[in-house]
Amino acid sequence: MANKMICRGVLATVAAAALHTAAAAGGLERGGYNIDLLFDPSTVAAEATGTYVMPQRKVKNVQDTNSANGLGSNGANGGTTTADDSESYWVPRVGIKAAIGDGVDCMADYSQPWGAHVKPGANWRGANDNIETKVESDAYAVTCSYRFDMGPGQLRLIGGGVYQEVEGFKDRLVVPDAATPFGNGVGRLKLKGEGWGWRAGLAYEIPEYAFRASLVYNSEVKLDDITGTLNLSQVNGQVYNIFGSQAMPDSLELKVQTGVAPGWLVFGSAKWVDWSQLQTVPFCVVGSTSNCTTANDITNLPLGFRDGWTLSGGVGHKFNDQWSGALSLTWDRGTSQGFGTQTDTWSVGAGLAYQPNKNVEIRLAGVLGVLTGGSSGPVTLGGESYGNEIRYSFDDDLVAAISTSLKVRF
Repeated sequence: MANKMICRGVLATVAAAALHTAAAAGGLERGGYNIDLLFDPSTVAAEATGTYVMPQRKVKNVQDTNSANGLGSNGANGGTTTADDSESYWVPRVGIKAAIGDGVDCMADYSQPWGAHVKPGANWRGANDNIETKVESDAYAVTCSYRFDMGPGQLRLIGGGVYQEVEGFKDRLVVPDAATPFGNGVGRLKLKGEGWGWRAGLAYEIPEYAFRASLVYNSEVKLDDITGTLNLSQVNGQVYNIFGSQAMPDSLELKVQTGVAPGWLVFGSAKWVDWSQLQTVPFCVVGSTSNCTTANDITNLPLGFRDGWTLSGGVGHKFNDQWSGALSLTWDRGTSQGFGTQTDTWSVGAGLAYQPNKNVEIRLAGVLGVLTGGSSGPVTLGGESYGNEIRYSFDDDLVAAISTSLKVRF
């Protein structure tokens, strides 16, 4: 029945390839969380995936609304009224899964769930808001499951832990070049932190019909001891050791897939990410206070995010014993609230899987999407002010991504 209905291994994995090719998700999401390898039916399976994302966001009509620390909107101090607000990036993922006995599976993986890179440069009228911002992360996780018979299928209990390291920097114009004898007026905020999180979930599977429904919760990761420096050597000749704290968001994801006819499979998912907990993140000078807030900070990161929602669905087909393909449509709700460029994204994904033998699988997936247009300017969120430095607008822009992966089974 299973062979007649659908080739579960090939088709399910290519559906996952089309579904999970990263393409400009909201907040600071890069690769996010993915435990699909845990469900591989092989005794041992190893997988390596690389995704290259190419967003093309451009901003225009830039106005410097705070000339005291900027270039000025009248053009007297230079600065362009347009800028590129995106940089291309890689997202790697490596994992290995092993079956332990009849009902236990465990997976260890490395990923980069969070990140951002925006580099409009110093020669635009928004330099007092951002010259370059870059965030990187490394995550090391172990996830296990226990499955047992229930009804026509199997119920799987899922749990695990993750260790994350997050670091990054932000450069911006603090005072105009002409206003300081120390240098170019640019300051750099450099940070790093680490923390632990956990995940728990349930899955129900009926292998004969390639049916699987899973619900997985990932906890927040508390970065309670973020440390770094605020380098104002080009502003006032000083470098400050600073500290702060912030939790990376928790998330909940529902995924469903099922065979609907011989060689055909449909799939879908809904994901919520608690990005709204990243509002204004304050940083204070070491030794100045034991409780860092926006009332006593020396600088901060104004984010003003709202919760992220991602809905996706698609269909997959097994062409023959070696080739399978899938198509998907995804909507990602933007996390910006009138400040920033993270508006809604619509994208179409396609994937192919080639399995020359039962031990090797090669996948190629791609995404083409639209970053919807909008504007950014001064707003008040939760009593805090955002976007007071600049104002700009942006049109609909394209985003593209390509992903390749190799899986080996034993």
